Amino acid sequence: MREADLIPLSALQHYLYCPRQCALIHVEQQWAENRYTAEGRILHDRTNTPGGESRRAVKTVCAMPIRSFRLGVSGVADVVELHGDHGTARPIPIEYKRGRPKAHRADEVQLCAQAMALEEMFGMEVPEGMLFYGKTRRRQTIAFDTELRALTDRVATETRALIEAGVTPPPLYERAKCETCSLLELCQPKPLTRNTPVARWIERQVESA
Repeated sequence: MREADLIPLSALQHYLYCPRQCALIHVEQQWAENRYTAEGRILHDRTNTPGGESRRAVKTVCAMPIRSFRLGVSGVADVVELHGDHGTARPIPIEYKRGRPKAHRADEVQLCAQAMALEEMFGMEVPEGMLFYGKTRRRQTIAFDTELRALTDRVATETRALIEAGVTPPPLYERAKCETCSLLELCQPKPLTRNTPVARWIERQVESA
């Protein structure tokens, strides 16, 4: 896979949260901000400047460019901690999120994709990472087990199929997700919701890819 063929790593999180949101952002290049995205942007400001610092046996690197040719993604990790001696240091990705831990696994998939990219780059296993949530002000350890890695592989494949198809799927209104989405006005999920199952639409895109 060529560098130019890599899709944004963040698209995996958008896709698992909502395929239509993913297409609006990464196919139609649409974006809008609300209170929640503004809070997330402010939280990320502290990690957006590339650089690093060392404390004892841990080096902290902010805004590290990463990529995985196996998954076909590239992006920037908020923070990567390198634990151990130089040359054998084990990377641990840390992703910053506003709010609290969620019922869905979109944040975990995004973090796992970062870990799988770091494994390719460093040539060593990355067994776990951290999610830091702004509301709780605590780190949550995420183990990259077989189930999460398989889910990340599948989401990467389906996200690529969606982006390459270049077609935005129909909306599926879900109050808990839609009413907090910054793209609510652009998406118009309530009036546009149809009977066409989104899952079947996604299956067709994957089959034709």
